Amino acid sequence: MDFNTFWRVSRNRIFDLLSVFDSHLKFDDFRKLLSIFIPNNMSTLTPVSPAKNFVAGGIGGMCLVVAGHPFDTIKVRLQTMPSPVTSFTPLYTGAFDCCRKTFFNEGLRGFYKGMATPLMMVTPNFALAFFGYGLGKAAITKLFPGELTPMKMFVAGGFSGAMCTFLICPVERIKCLLQIQASSAPKAGQTLYAGPIDCGRTLLKTGGISSLYRGLGATFIRGIPQAGLYFMTYEILKKTFTPTDGSGLTPIRTLTAGGLTGIINWVFMLPADVIKSRIQTAPEGTYPRGFRDAVKTLLKEDGPKGFYKGIVPVFI
Repeated sequence: MDFNTFWRVSRNRIFDLLSVFDSHLKFDDFRKLLSIFIPNNMSTLTPVSPAKNFVAGGIGGMCLVVAGHPFDTIKVRLQTMPSPVTSFTPLYTGAFDCCRKTFFNEGLRGFYKGMATPLMMVTPNFALAFFGYGLGKAAITKLFPGELTPMKMFVAGGFSGAMCTFLICPVERIKCLLQIQASSAPKAGQTLYAGPIDCGRTLLKTGGISSLYRGLGATFIRGIPQAGLYFMTYEILKKTFTPTDGSGLTPIRTLTAGGLTGIINWVFMLPADVIKSRIQTAPEGTYPRGFRDAVKTLLKEDGPKGFYKGIVPVFI
């Protein structure tokens, strides 16, 4: 079976499995999804260096969280704010209004609410992402020898995204709830959760593991193509920016490649991120069928433009 046939069959199987994850948590289906990419004889794959990937992913991830969390907070608040009732002013008129109100009402600390959870988990998360991508490249090269084409990079990145989803989903759930609790509390100044541990404990107590993993299907729908697109685009841009004289990439070229990769990635994946945020922060029972109900509600309330709420802070 050539690679194009493999990709077409795998893509159909993935979407079939995601339709199950949309409203149900079935780990057997996730095992089947992983079996698409992992050959039976793993011992014959090209070795991947876990130590190097762990250190690189961990340090880079911590820097990313600290620098980007304020923008992520603004993004999540814009994505999850209630649609304004006719003749009433919306909670935030835009990214800069949200930034101003957050600073005025909560100070600088308001921008960093919910940061503890991703900061604690970013090292294993990014390490797993880099390791998963390396493993995915090794597997796809073993299955289909030859040049590592962009589509093969996409599949390898998608494998990395699939590996990370079970780790990311509860972290995102807790983070988003902490980021919006200032506006979702019954009374002004009241907090629903004392911190990430209290939030996680409350979710487990009130809804069990399924509450902690709410939005798993949406996280898959966002995470697999997002990781595939990210790694594929970054590899292509790095190759494009590498000088022909063999001098290697300069820090500026590397930064440019990473920045452009992020912009391209968010243009395509922001709609799925909006839906994920809404599912994970909505009251129980708001979206009985998960992703599908969230999409229908968003289109009804905000129209197609609702899929790009928070686009300003993610581009910044």
